[in-house]
Amino acid sequence: MSQTGTPDAAPQGLPAPRDTATCPPTQRFMSVRQVADYLHCNEKKIYALVSEGKIPGTKVTGKWLFPRDLVDQWLLESSHGGILTDRLILAGSDDPLLRRVIMGLADATQAAALVSYTTTGTKLGLSLLSNHRADVCPIHWGPAAESHLRHPALIRHYPQAHHWVVVRIARREQGLMVARRLTDAAGDARELLKRPLRWVFRQAGAGSQRFLQESAAELGIELDALRVVRRAYSEADAAGWIAMDQADIAPGARSAAAEFGLGFTSVGWEAMDLVLPKGIYFRALFQRLLDELKSADTRELARTLGGYDLSELGKLIWAA
Repeated sequence: MSQTGTPDAAPQGLPAPRDTATCPPTQRFMSVRQVADYLHCNEKKIYALVSEGKIPGTKVTGKWLFPRDLVDQWLLESSHGGILTDRLILAGSDDPLLRRVIMGLADATQAAALVSYTTTGTKLGLSLLSNHRADVCPIHWGPAAESHLRHPALIRHYPQAHHWVVVRIARREQGLMVARRLTDAAGDARELLKRPLRWVFRQAGAGSQRFLQESAAELGIELDALRVVRRAYSEADAAGWIAMDQADIAPGARSAAAEFGLGFTSVGWEAMDLVLPKGIYFRALFQRLLDELKSADTRELARTLGGYDLSELGKLIWAA
């Protein structure tokens, strides 16, 4: 720097230092102008990317802001077809059919790709999806007849929802999983809810717990009056407690009860859907997952487990 305090000129033959005043390296959020400078393009292109839902951004007080970390991740995802195209991480509601298909896909891909499924429940799964910690979220949230309204209403609470689509897996039978010795009462949900049984409840934000709350309200039963002895974090977890005689009854799907040889009382049908970003929908691994779900082997497995209607499998239910 010269004695006057002005920057020295660049040595002859070298480019002048880049002016980073418009985009400080420590700044977490960038404006349209700053992200245009960051990506070496004009502001018109940034607005075009925003309107197409391709670049991660949010509108605050009428102005677009772009999280630097998400812009960097978006660049990595879109480079050469996406460096993360060999990854498919599902987080959300538990389903025995989906779980088995994913395990088969993971075995088929071996070390060439990471395919995983963690059963967190519907709401936590959506939060993980919104925070870019998962690629796909399986959800179920109430009766099948209302799913075309309930599922979009639920996901609109998440800031990334305008980038998401909803794809149907199946309609499945939901109700109460019960110990085999209670099969005399199986078929009568009101009778089971009135008995002094040991209950397994699901965590808050789980679709099965939501289904139980609504069903009990319709039957005039107070959930606070039930004796809860265990908390489960997936349908398989809940069924396992009953199979080990640590509990008598839990909310869950017919297929989950079948996995563990339990009795089952049907309460109704629900929709099981997949929520995912539009870009993930076209990822080869996701399309391969859909193909596996549509296969004859999967349909046979669905018949074995029971309680599935796959007639709408793969149907696009909602897009922002």
